[in-house]
Amino acid sequence: MSARRKFPISLRTALPWLDTLALLAWGIVLVKLWLTGQLRLLIHPNYAPLSFGAGILLLGVGIAQLWRQWKSRRAVRPAPKMQHITLFPPGWATGLLLASAVAGLMIPPKILASDTAIQRGITESLPYTKTQTQAFRTSTKPEDRTIIDWVKTLNAYPEPDAYVGQQANVKGFVVRNPDLPQEYFLICRFVITCCAVDASPIGLLVKRPEGLKDYPNDTWLEVKGKTIAKEVGGQRQVVIKADAIAKIPTPRDPYEFN
Repeated sequence: MSARRKFPISLRTALPWLDTLALLAWGIVLVKLWLTGQLRLLIHPNYAPLSFGAGILLLGVGIAQLWRQWKSRRAVRPAPKMQHITLFPPGWATGLLLASAVAGLMIPPKILASDTAIQRGITESLPYTKTQTQAFRTSTKPEDRTIIDWVKTLNAYPEPDAYVGQQANVKGFVVRNPDLPQEYFLICRFVITCCAVDASPIGLLVKRPEGLKDYPNDTWLEVKGKTIAKEVGGQRQVVIKADAIAKIPTPRDPYEFN
């Protein structure tokens, strides 16, 4: 059975200030992520305005609460006679919210990398969505397709031989699979449907010709070449036979959005 606790007046006075600080801190976090563009590393752009609006609302409520508490700070309040039954120390939940907000201000969002891609499993299919955010177009030239365009095309027409000889020019990060031959690697991107938690890695197989530099995991590359149909790992699939591989900076928007 939980013990009855009567909290000191000083603690009861401090708790509203802690609540206000948590509101202000989370408002600042959301607005800061919006202004710096880092919100795109966490959620789908369709939900970014809603998050920004929530940040403004939290700031407004926090400032109003701060002003109200400041004006009434000298008011003498009698100690309440009611005793509370608590399972956790007072302010425990608010303290966690405040600590997580401070961490959000100090630690920038991390871009998902090859270790997460391997853990979640790289596929050539897109995550299911009830609503299509954009129409699938087959008229896109092969050399203009992004990785997500290639995956959409392969989902619609999965016969590898239909793509033999097509030009490919894609950008993504390297994921090396120890089960593949040395000259093969995956060029990948993460696809976000809602937020980074549900991000799904998709990728295309690349064959590196002899003489071209080998790159480690998480290196961002631009790969140019022609597609071939090859049986790799017991499965016949589309492979980009690279003619040129160039290292590129990590893009401002490293994710694709579905």
